[in-house]
Amino acid sequence: MKARLEQVAHTRSGDKGNTSNIAVFAYEPALYPLLKEQLTAERFKAFHREAITGEVLRYEAQNLHALNFVAHGALGGGVSRSLSLDNYGKALSAAILGFELDVPEELAPLLRSRAPA
Repeated sequence: MKARLEQVAHTRSGDKGNTSNIAVFAYEPALYPLLKEQLTAERFKAFHREAITGEVLRYEAQNLHALNFVAHGALGGGVSRSLSLDNYGKALSAAILGFELDVPEELAPLLRSRAPA
């Protein structure tokens, strides 16, 4: 089955200059292998299209069930230098929550559902 990242994990972000740092934390340890397998640095960059112009590095924090992405060239030259109001780490971390993952049916009970609008 397909699930959005927001059902599997939550994110935290920061930015410095033209680099964004985004951490993705699995809600449950059993969901972490899905993140490691499917949310690669290449897919992370491709998902954000032109918003990230530089290299994306991925670091695994196994004991936290988290992935940390460092995206270079992600903030239009830097938040204070860019004319774009959307080029903040928070915008990139919120956007990645729409990334789709393939989730085995047996893990479906671990997924978080979206709160009703």
